[in-house]
Amino acid sequence: MLPVRSFVSAVLLAVLSVASATAQSTRLLRHPSVSHDMVAFEYGGDLWVVPRTGGDARRLTATPSFETDPQFSPDGSKIAYTATVGGNTDVYVIPVTGGEPKRLTYHPGVDAVRGWTPDGRRVIFASSRGTVPTPGTNSYLRLWTVSVDGDMPEMLPMPRAYAGSFSADGKRMAYQELSVPIFAAMWAQSEASQWRRYRGGRTQAIRVMNLGDYSEEQLPPGAASNNTDPMWIGNTIYFLSDRDNTVNLVAYNLDTATSTSRARRRPRTRSSTSKAARFISLTSHRGNPIRSRSASTETSRGRSPSCAR
Repeated sequence: MLPVRSFVSAVLLAVLSVASATAQSTRLLRHPSVSHDMVAFEYGGDLWVVPRTGGDARRLTATPSFETDPQFSPDGSKIAYTATVGGNTDVYVIPVTGGEPKRLTYHPGVDAVRGWTPDGRRVIFASSRGTVPTPGTNSYLRLWTVSVDGDMPEMLPMPRAYAGSFSADGKRMAYQELSVPIFAAMWAQSEASQWRRYRGGRTQAIRVMNLGDYSEEQLPPGAASNNTDPMWIGNTIYFLSDRDNTVNLVAYNLDTATSTSRARRRPRTRSSTSKAARFISLTSHRGNPIRSRSASTETSRGRSPSCAR
């Protein structure tokens, strides 16, 4: 009996240790988005919100489906997100206070949320609708917008675009032309770290299009690295780059045409998703904590909003 009791005791000790570690810091928090006072993120296939000052997270969705890609509206009152319901992936929007989600797209293909227009009236999403399939893979993605009141989606003018961000005046857009992973099943997921240090033909610069005359410039020109997830704050475009062989946050100032790395400790950043009140949210490979970094002072908040705090 003694070996059996020892085994049972060891199992119970392991379970209690895991439970204690979970209570201290919930991990695997993904795809964060920030507003002026809240952080939204995906955990366990559902969406959660927590104050930026920390505290207990509040669950927004609790369904058998998979919800991801939360994006706050400019005024912080609504969250657009991607949900797969009944096998189909579409764009939904929900009040930040909770309530009944509203479905905005009904295409049989994948529609993945990317952000909002500056006026908060339309949601930006990526979709392969209207493009020709490539043999053996899905077709490429383009960016579209759809009204939160419900209407037919409108296509943005970029020939190919995986993700993008409007300037404050809505006259220009910084965008990522291609996803980093080439495999079709990964095209809706923004995980640049899957191909770290890749230097093949899919390396790309961030492109900036003038929506008035469709002229473009590249940031930086002739990039030989993976540059993804552009975000526009003021006259600076923030994006992820592995130019130093580690994915870090880079700021490109359009006035001075200079770029600066904003991550000092090389956290191997997985994704930078949104900005509000000049703050950027980051997730890291080290257990996926969420950190908030000031766009002006580079001061890391270092907080991990958790379900059990």
